[in-house]
Amino acid sequence: MSATLERQRANKAQALGTPMVELRAVSRRFSKSLDFAGKIAKRLGAPIREEVVHAVDHVDLTVRKGEVVGLVGESGCGKSTLGRMVAGILPQSEGEILWRGVDRATLSGAEAREAKLQAQMIFQDPMSSLNPRLRVSDIVGEAPLVHGMVRRRDLDNYVDEQMRRAGLDPAFKRRYPHQFSGGQRQRIGIARALAVQPQFLVCDESVAALDVSIQAQVLNLFMRLRQELDLTYLFISHDLSVVEHLSDRVVIMYLGRVVEEAPAAEVFARANHPYTQSLLAAVPKIEARKKAFNTVKGEIPSPLNPPKGCHFHPRCPHAFDRCRVEVPALKEIAPGHRSRCHLNDEPGRAGMPA
Repeated sequence: MSATLERQRANKAQALGTPMVELRAVSRRFSKSLDFAGKIAKRLGAPIREEVVHAVDHVDLTVRKGEVVGLVGESGCGKSTLGRMVAGILPQSEGEILWRGVDRATLSGAEAREAKLQAQMIFQDPMSSLNPRLRVSDIVGEAPLVHGMVRRRDLDNYVDEQMRRAGLDPAFKRRYPHQFSGGQRQRIGIARALAVQPQFLVCDESVAALDVSIQAQVLNLFMRLRQELDLTYLFISHDLSVVEHLSDRVVIMYLGRVVEEAPAAEVFARANHPYTQSLLAAVPKIEARKKAFNTVKGEIPSPLNPPKGCHFHPRCPHAFDRCRVEVPALKEIAPGHRSRCHLNDEPGRAGMPA
């Protein structure tokens, strides 16, 4: 399908209110097969089995055009894996990922290429995601040149434009990544993503490794680019203050599952799930100087052997018998506000304070 037809279909889908990205019961599992010695040991009766990591477990998620969706959770909850699947870097094990209303697995040829180019990812550690042997001009200019977005004779000017847009001086484009600071390297990653003219950016902890002052500069850059280029973001972070500052809607993940989803203001004012309440209670606030801040009790369970029922029940102060055996459904408890908690089904117990 031509780029023109793709744009026409995208405009029609947007007019009908179709989400830009939609995940339906998406799961991702990583399996480690037994080696030769392990197979022999299993045949001899040893209690050995193939290891399976349940990274993402039946996630439903929508992101509409122009939205900034913040994805929050502890390390190991599966948010980076989810981001890679949304960006098309990893395939899902189960479920469907729809791009503008069409199952991405059914796309082929020019359609598939166009979908991949329009969804780009910005990684947490730019030193690991940038090729140390390439100059910045090659890092930023390689993809648009290969995909025919710019002619070789116009490449220098095109690279200069992308670098300026990301807040970098084009005079430094002949340098290598190690010759830049952390904040500058992150801007190189942003320029590389913008060079293929995407409409959707997955930002995976994109400011986590930066100093606070540099974080603010990069966040302001993201907000400016959103306005200038009409971008849509899935912003992955463990920092609630960053998510509150940037996001229109917030999704909370715990051990591979979405446990709460609501507009940002609603989450921070009226969090429903005990895990979300615990996260918010641990955030220091100036107006509560004498308050003792408590982290979420206990350790996050292993995704190799997640708990039965509600994954959060071993750490939840409100857990009861049903939580240990039955997986709670992600239900709407208010307009646009969904939560995965059995407390919402118990008379007089819904929305218990943390």
